[in-house]
Amino acid sequence: MIKHISPNTLVIGMRHVALASALCCASLAHAQSGTSVTLYGLADVGITSTSGLKAGTVTQVASGIMEGSRWGMKGSEDLGGGYKAIFTLEARVELDTGASSNRPISGTQLPDRLTTVTGLNQANPSSPLSTVNPVVAALVAGGASSKGLGTNLGVNLTNNVFDRQAFMGLITPFGAVLAGRMYTPAFETNSMYDIMQTQSGLAAGQIVAYPAALEIRNSNALAYRFVKEGVSGSLMYAPGEVAGNSSAGRLLGLNMNYKTNTFSVGLGYNTKNNENGDKSLTSTVLGASMNVSSSSTISTMAIKITDDNPSGLTGVGGLLLAGAGITSSTPGYSTVYAPAGLAVENAYKNALKQDGTLFHVGYRYITGPSTISVAYTKFNDQRAYDADVSSYGAAYTYALSKRTDLNAVFVHYDNKNTAQVAPGGNGFIGGYTASAGTDSNAVQLGIRHRF
Repeated sequence: MIKHISPNTLVIGMRHVALASALCCASLAHAQSGTSVTLYGLADVGITSTSGLKAGTVTQVASGIMEGSRWGMKGSEDLGGGYKAIFTLEARVELDTGASSNRPISGTQLPDRLTTVTGLNQANPSSPLSTVNPVVAALVAGGASSKGLGTNLGVNLTNNVFDRQAFMGLITPFGAVLAGRMYTPAFETNSMYDIMQTQSGLAAGQIVAYPAALEIRNSNALAYRFVKEGVSGSLMYAPGEVAGNSSAGRLLGLNMNYKTNTFSVGLGYNTKNNENGDKSLTSTVLGASMNVSSSSTISTMAIKITDDNPSGLTGVGGLLLAGAGITSSTPGYSTVYAPAGLAVENAYKNALKQDGTLFHVGYRYITGPSTISVAYTKFNDQRAYDADVSSYGAAYTYALSKRTDLNAVFVHYDNKNTAQVAPGGNGFIGGYTASAGTDSNAVQLGIRHRF
């Protein structure tokens, strides 16, 4: 039977509940004095239209046009005496699909220089590929190469929950000591002196997204950071944690920055070993910026990129053979197929080596709710491929409030020789144009909200 409750009794009951809740919250706040946990995030979504692709001009809804959409938690506890415990957990989210990973606009397509026998011959003229081995030609032309490498193109393909950041640390009067998954020192310097601060397809790093010119984040890392009177810096060490090979996968990084009210200058450096312990991707970043006036800033940056031993390619030859249905029981495996697979693997290693310099200059002007940015970036490829590429364009942001803004970006990519890069956004890779030397334009319109 349902018992009738009078209005007065209901009001009194609700007051009791409210009072009990208030007392509970007050008790909790007292118990956690000096402690705070904050839920935060950023939602960024819009429409991007990219030309020059195999499918022609592709228009789609995309997440992360200016900045990658994310949500996270960060907390701190004041321990007294200038000491504080902190943590950050930050997860990627794709607003267009609800997923935590994405593929390039061009999908699993690789550049022509990695999918044609001719391109592979250019990568290593002295290899058996120069004879156009029919087995090699079949592996490449048959698409096995895409199965081996193209499926690795994308963002957070392993669907890690806190892919963006996951670390804990202790702030002391002498600096901060942190452990976990964090941004690398060289990338932080790149972000500081890129006039776009890595936002949109106009960002400097977009034209060297694959193979990557910088290690953006690194897991299993230890870092020390300090800030004192305009000088800041960080040191990072990340063991590869490979049993029996202490140098495999290891990363070392550092940066240093000096900033005044008028200008700043900074240096960043990363070097990482591949899975065999050989020195792999090494990036040196030098940047400077100046406040021309109270509303305008000019920034410039140069990055030297080298990699003589690309990571993640050991065993690719076997994967390609397996993708083509060839196993050790296949007749002629040891005399024909295995050497051909190794030849392709070595050719890929040569093709993905890096030796080049990226130069960036940009200008930003702020007036009222409007921010206008223009930038020019050029990558000078010093490999035999000579895959030079440059980008230029403009971005406009209109602030609807302190948290929400509208954004419009136009960018042109000028691909030379074997280059065929397509514009992406902060949260996704553009991929590749229809063929080597094909240029690409992108128009990106979006809305961004911070919470």
